[in-house]
Amino acid sequence: MLVDFRVKNYRSIKDDQTLSMVATSGNEFEKSHTFLLPNTKNISLVKTAAIYGANAAGKSNLLKALKTMRRIILESNTRGDKLDLQSFLLHTDSIDKPSEFEITFVFEEIRYQYGFTATNELIMEEWLIAYPKGRPQNWFARAYDDIKKEYQWQFGDKLIGQKQIWKESTRSNALFLSTAVNLNSEQLKPIFDWFANKLKITGIQGWSPTYTMQRCAEDDFKEKIMQFLKTADIDIEDVEVELEEFDINKLPKDMPSNIKMELEKKMNGLEIPKETKFLHLNNLDEKIALDFDDESDGTRKLFSFIGPWLDSLENGNVLVIDELHDNFHPLMVKFLIDMFHNNDMNKSNAQLIFTTHETSVLNQNIFRRDQIWFCEKQNRATTLYPLTDFSPRKGVEDLEKGYLSGRYGALPFFQDISMAMGK
Repeated sequence: MLVDFRVKNYRSIKDDQTLSMVATSGNEFEKSHTFLLPNTKNISLVKTAAIYGANAAGKSNLLKALKTMRRIILESNTRGDKLDLQSFLLHTDSIDKPSEFEITFVFEEIRYQYGFTATNELIMEEWLIAYPKGRPQNWFARAYDDIKKEYQWQFGDKLIGQKQIWKESTRSNALFLSTAVNLNSEQLKPIFDWFANKLKITGIQGWSPTYTMQRCAEDDFKEKIMQFLKTADIDIEDVEVELEEFDINKLPKDMPSNIKMELEKKMNGLEIPKETKFLHLNNLDEKIALDFDDESDGTRKLFSFIGPWLDSLENGNVLVIDELHDNFHPLMVKFLIDMFHNNDMNKSNAQLIFTTHETSVLNQNIFRRDQIWFCEKQNRATTLYPLTDFSPRKGVEDLEKGYLSGRYGALPFFQDISMAMGK
C-alpha cells in the first residue's frame, strides 16, 4: 500500500511535489474509501486518488516519475547504461542538478521510506528507513562526495547481512538496494518485491491483453472475467484462448540480442496466447467467434484491464493509470472506480491512482474531498495540490461545477482565436 510519493527536478517538475494517500480527518465514506495504516491507531489511507489538470500540466510526468523510480530499482543493477533521467530544463538552477525520488509504502505490515537522487551517470544519494512496529530504523544511507569522488556510507545496526560485500559491489550508477537484493539480501528483498510485484503502472495505451488472455485459461479466474464483462454490460458470451509455449525463435530477427536474452530469461517455460476468440450470439442464439482485433477499441482496452484489475483487487496491488477515461464511457469510469470502494471486492486494500479529464466523476457522491488532486503549470513548472486546500463544503459543494468554473485552477486557458490569429 502506498503512503506517499515525492519527486523533484524531473521533466516538467522543478520543486518538491508530493502525492499523499493519507486521509484527512473527514469521516465521509470512512468505511468504504479508507483503511487504517498498519501499526498505527489513527492514521488512515485512501483507496483511490484522481488527478485533474489541463493538457501539458504535468499529470503524466508525475506518473512517469514513479515509473522511472520503479525502473531504476528493478534494472539499475543489471544494466550498465545511463539511467535515462531528464531534469527540469527551463531554469538554469535545475539543469545540472540531480532528480530526486522518495516513496513511503507498507508491505507485509512494515512501513518503508526509501529514496535516491541521481543524474544520468551517477547515484548521488540513497537512503532507507524502516518502521517495524511503527518505530523508525535507519537501515542504510550513502552520499557521493564530489570533492573526494567517493561515497560516504552509513549502515544501521538493524540491517543484517554482508554489508561490506554489497557496498563494494555497488556501481556508481546502480542502487545499493538492487545490488544487495541481487546478492541475496533477504531483509531487503521485500522492498524490491513490492516494486516488482505490487506496483502496477500503465500509460494511456493501457495494458497488453496478454495477461488477461493467459488468465482465461484458468477456470476460476475466467469465471471472474466473464462476470466482470456481464456486469459491465459487454456483449460477450465466452472467451476461448489457445495457449502455446513461448518460443524465442518466433521473435523478430532484427530484435536486439540483449532484449531477446531478457525475454528468454523471463518467459522460458511459460505459455502465451496463440489464438483468442470472443464469442457473440447472433439472432438465432448461435455463438459467432470474433478475433480480438474485431472488437471495439473500448472493449479491447477493457478486456486488457480486467486481468490486472481483478488481480490487484485480490492481492492488494497499487494500480497507477494515466488517463483512465480514454476510450471509456463516463459510467464505465465510475464502475471501475467503484470496485475499489467496494469492501466485498477490495478486501486486500488495493489502491488506484489515475489521471483523468472526466469531470462527471468529480463529485462528493463518488470521492472524499481528500481523494482529489490537481496539476497545473506555475512559472513553467508543474505544481501538484489537493482539493482540500480549498476547504470545499462537505457534501454540499458541486465539485465539477467548481472545477470547470475555475475555482480550483488546473484548467486550460484559451485566448480569443480571432485575436490570436490577428483578425
